Formats: sequence, structure tokens, C-alpha cells
Amino acid sequence: MLKTDPAAISSMEFFDRSRARLGFDVPQGLVDPNIIPKSGDHGTDRMLEIIAREQPVRPAAVLIPVVDHPQPTVLLTQRAAHLNDHAGQIAFPGGKIDVTDASPLDAALREAEEEIGLDRRFVEPLGYLDLYATGFGFRIMPTVARVKPGFKLRINQSEVDDAFEVPLAFLMDPANHQLHSKEFRGMERSYYAMPFAERYIWGATAGILRVLYERIVLR
Repeated sequence: MLKTDPAAISSMEFFDRSRARLGFDVPQGLVDPNIIPKSGDHGTDRMLEIIAREQPVRPAAVLIPVVDHPQPTVLLTQRAAHLNDHAGQIAFPGGKIDVTDASPLDAALREAEEEIGLDRRFVEPLGYLDLYATGFGFRIMPTVARVKPGFKLRINQSEVDDAFEVPLAFLMDPANHQLHSKEFRGMERSYYAMPFAERYIWGATAGILRVLYERIVLR
């Protein structure tokens, strides 16, 4: 049975901590392959070092939209089943940073509008979370944001099959953070999974949510 007790932090405190602890300075590691973002897992860090030598860095940005309900939620997407990369997986709104984007924040807001029609007038950006690297060469800059309720979504079916909300309390409860491992060239690397009802949240999405927990809730 899934544990759904509220996290020991109020919504006001969560948003206040996010504003106080996060900022909008862009780390050099977003584009520099010689700077490897640390994951805290030796096997994953070693994998990221190898990936950085073998393929170009792919800068990307995602939005972590925390909807300010009485019991706040996180707005997530399910990627379209026909996509070549990560088809059907649970993700944050976001994608690669284009040369026309003024910043990772601008890229995240643009992608959220394009993918699910989230009007940026409802979005209050609070700051960047830690840079997150993946085994596919992506360097992801997550933006934590407070989202006012009342928005209406327009799903872009060419990119997204669905959008849904998960209670923030569930995602910020470490009892729901499953730690798994996978082999990469003879090395064990760890990754998180946070199954919720019929949704299987794992990989980069779960990893970023774990970082959010460690930066905002744990300390």
C-alpha cells in the first residue's frame, strides 16, 4: 500500500523555502562537458563522466509546476507513446534549450506552453534546482514554480498523451522513494522510482523530485 501521509512541511513553508534557497544563476556545467554534475552515487557519477567524453552535452530545461491548492500538487505529463525517445514515460513539462531562448527559465516556460498549454501568467518561478545530468547526455536545468489554480490545459498530442497532478506530500515523503540499481558497463548505478497509483514515476523525473526533497523539505 502506498503511504500518503502529508509531508512535514506546509505549502506556505515549501514556497518560502524555495524562494529563499533557490536562485536564477545558471551553472557553467549546463554547457561545459568538463564539469560533471554530482549525483551522490559513485556508479552514476562514473557513468556521467564516460557519457560526457563520448557525446556532446545536450542542454535542457524543465518546469516543476507546484500547484498551490490547499493540499499542493505537482503537475506532470505522460510523454506520447509514439515518440522515439522516452515514449510513454512520466516527465516534467520541458525539453531542449533552443538558441532563441533567453534562459533555461524561458525554455521551461515555452515548453510548458507548447506541450500542455500552461499559460505562464499562472506561473511564479521560484528558482533553479540543482543541475541534473542523464545517461543520454542531457544536462537538465529544473525550475521550481508556484502555479496558481484556475489554469486550463491544452494537450499537444504530438508530444504528450496526458497531464495529471500528484500530491506534493506523496512525492516529498521519503517512504515513497524506492531506490533501484542498474548495470552500466559493469558498474552499478542507482536510480529512484516513485510509483503512484497506475503511474510509474522513475528515472530523471524521480531523481529530480528526490533532489527537490533534499533541497527544500529535508533541510
